[in-house]
Amino acid sequence: MALAVVLLAGTACKDGGSGLGNGDGTAKTSPGDIAGLPVTHFESGLKPGAPKPDLQVRNNGNTPEDEIAIATIADVQGYWTEKLPAEFGGQKFDPVKILVSYDSKGADQKTACGSTKGQVNAFYCPPDDSVAWDRGGLLKMLNKRFGPMSVVTVLAHEFGHAIQFRLGAKAGVAKNTPTIVKEQQADCFAGGYMRWIAEEKSKYLRLSTSEGLSSVLASMFLIRDTAGKSATEQGAHGSAFDRTFAFQTGFEKGPKECAGMNEENIKARVTEEPFVKGDKGKGDTKFTKDTVALLKSSLDEAFKGAGVPGPQIVDEGAGNCGPKSTPPATYCADNNTVSIDGEKLNILAQRIDREAEWQGEDQGGMGDFAAFAEVASRYVLGIQKGVGASLDNANAGLRTACLVGAWAKFAKNPPPGQKLRLSAGDLDEAIADLLLPNSLISADGNGVRPPSGFQRVEALRKGYLEGSPVCSTQFG
Repeated sequence: MALAVVLLAGTACKDGGSGLGNGDGTAKTSPGDIAGLPVTHFESGLKPGAPKPDLQVRNNGNTPEDEIAIATIADVQGYWTEKLPAEFGGQKFDPVKILVSYDSKGADQKTACGSTKGQVNAFYCPPDDSVAWDRGGLLKMLNKRFGPMSVVTVLAHEFGHAIQFRLGAKAGVAKNTPTIVKEQQADCFAGGYMRWIAEEKSKYLRLSTSEGLSSVLASMFLIRDTAGKSATEQGAHGSAFDRTFAFQTGFEKGPKECAGMNEENIKARVTEEPFVKGDKGKGDTKFTKDTVALLKSSLDEAFKGAGVPGPQIVDEGAGNCGPKSTPPATYCADNNTVSIDGEKLNILAQRIDREAEWQGEDQGGMGDFAAFAEVASRYVLGIQKGVGASLDNANAGLRTACLVGAWAKFAKNPPPGQKLRLSAGDLDEAIADLLLPNSLISADGNGVRPPSGFQRVEALRKGYLEGSPVCSTQFG
């Protein structure tokens, strides 16, 4: 299958936006659209002067993490008090019965679902209708790494399981429902709640649609399943691609859509799968001259339907296009080439170290597909230029990320003769890269990136799931 790119109309250049507000505490906006909401920039988290929730919490440690968690529970219960009857035939919402804060390294706080000792986790326990969270391990780490909204995300997800328990058949959830279905629904419910906050309906919390949502997606990437896990396994929560899909669906369409997620429609689009037999590298290969040649062949084949010559890829340091250079890969429009810095891309291609990732240590690598996707993003700029599309209009960066996603789908099941194949975990590597402030995957020809990680991830996802036509129709 060859991917075509239709001629796109140009619009005015965009301003990428910067900073966390206007300097006076008010929100700053940038051009763009987050599922119908403006792109906003301000510090996300507890609202200044937010009321103190009147909730009984067992073993409250009175830590910053507990403060955020308890505010979240109070807030999300307010959300479901409104949404449950409105979305599900007048069904009344009943608050959870027990709230438990614990330190996974401290004294055991037994629940009906077992011991909390050593459980770096947060969970909903149906037998006693409780929500519990590890303030000393999990939430403390997330708050330090990603900020308070990552704590909110985890608690909103666990509360999503409480909603499943209340909805029962209305969510299609029973004892034998596969774990992946329950987890996708819970991620989706969390997304719906996050939109409610972004719409400024919360009296406890505030969430910007740029940096705030980006930190939420980054925290979801951290708690993804390990590459190579099967979605059919007991306990599967989903890849980062699958989890962000569910979250964004909830954010865009609301809880009724979440309750409609079932084994059939999830199986049709889920990406979590085992490594293919004989994959000795477990999804990773080195970034070398030979693999770049395979990448070029794959891209040429994928986009031959556009009817324009694909750029050559040359290793010349990525800095030879003057002020428009975007190292470590640059599209040079004058001679239709992609100039790369192979040494830097090889560092980017190094495998993600999950242990170092959880410890918050700096890593040089985002995985091989992150490096390939950055080069692919510069390649598709050449294809877009060839068909007459603007490389620096308001949607050029999102269109580029979308086309990279469409190429990724092509590489999932390549035709005979193509040796570069998408592997388990590759899409997650692309998402990890997209959420970095300097990622090229969604950068336009001048290296300007859309201001919101939500937009960037959504564009890649749409290209992968819907194909290249949507890249033109939605991001023209």
